Amino acid sequence: MMKSHTIKSWSQKAQQMSLGGVFKTINKEGYSRHREKSANALIETDINQDKKASPSPRNKTINCTTKERERYISKINKLSLIKRNNIHNTIFNADFLKVSTKLPTRFADLLFLDPPYNLSKRYNASNFLEKSHHEYATWFSSMIKLVKPTLKQHASIYVCADWRTSIIVAPILEKNFIIQNRITWERGKGRGAKRNWKNNMEDIWFCTNSNNWYFNVDAVKLKKKVIAPYREGGVPKDWRLSNEGAYRMTCPPNIWTDISIPFWSMAENTNHPTQKPEKLVAKIVLASSAKGDVVFDPFLGSGTTAVVASKLDRKYVGIEIDTEYCCWALKRLEMAQKEKTIQGYHNGVFLERNSLV
Repeated sequence: MMKSHTIKSWSQKAQQMSLGGVFKTINKEGYSRHREKSANALIETDINQDKKASPSPRNKTINCTTKERERYISKINKLSLIKRNNIHNTIFNADFLKVSTKLPTRFADLLFLDPPYNLSKRYNASNFLEKSHHEYATWFSSMIKLVKPTLKQHASIYVCADWRTSIIVAPILEKNFIIQNRITWERGKGRGAKRNWKNNMEDIWFCTNSNNWYFNVDAVKLKKKVIAPYREGGVPKDWRLSNEGAYRMTCPPNIWTDISIPFWSMAENTNHPTQKPEKLVAKIVLASSAKGDVVFDPFLGSGTTAVVASKLDRKYVGIEIDTEYCCWALKRLEMAQKEKTIQGYHNGVFLERNSLV
């Protein structure tokens, strides 16, 4: 569990680029007077939005009751107490940057890496502050150095970033891995701007640890309607006819427009500010891992990677610094034992955006 620091001690650690000092726990006495103006405005906006939010009968956002929280906390694992050869299907409540050396080496077939972007943002009881390019690059490089020993030789790596953060991390990824592609995800949400283009996309960098990697393209092909079906000798050419009309299964592109950010009426939704959709993670897990493989997420958040891995018969290892997020993840894993559907993915096919299935 992350300890609370004074503003002064955190600032000193940030200047020294201490790996464990990247996050700052919110001071009960009031953090606003100690923050830079931009970070202040962002955090205050989040708080005001939380206060104004009112529940709806259709609101499926996942939270924990007091009793549930107590039960989940008793189940949360502390990495220092776990044997290195017994970490599969486990969520650890810890700071990856501090406990990485306790992990076994070469255990992960797939790494899903969704660290804090270089933006000022509040994560429950903690607060990540935007840094200079050099500071963030130093932090990110140090983190990559710690995560590399956990990867198998054939492992695939997916790294999430917004466009500003991508500028910083791309050279670091190129130095440590083999970049195979850059996926552009159209989130469907974003703040409008009068003097710029609306920002509603994120990058997902697809890298590999070597030139030998696993990729199952058939598991992630898209079912696409055929506008002008062509026949050869009266037989459909490269398309099929069904009750739904003419369609063909096409190879997946690196522009993803069929995935929405989780929202309050979706069963997977939590109050995590940067939660990734199960459908997005499912594409990655299906393409770059086989059943029984180990999927590792060192910044687990509210547990999406672990939940998807469980639903798709993979093993998972997750690390998350925030105890409340760990509780949400454990609750979602319990829910996944009863309900294994992934919204937007049905009978082995990825459906259009906002499909109910």
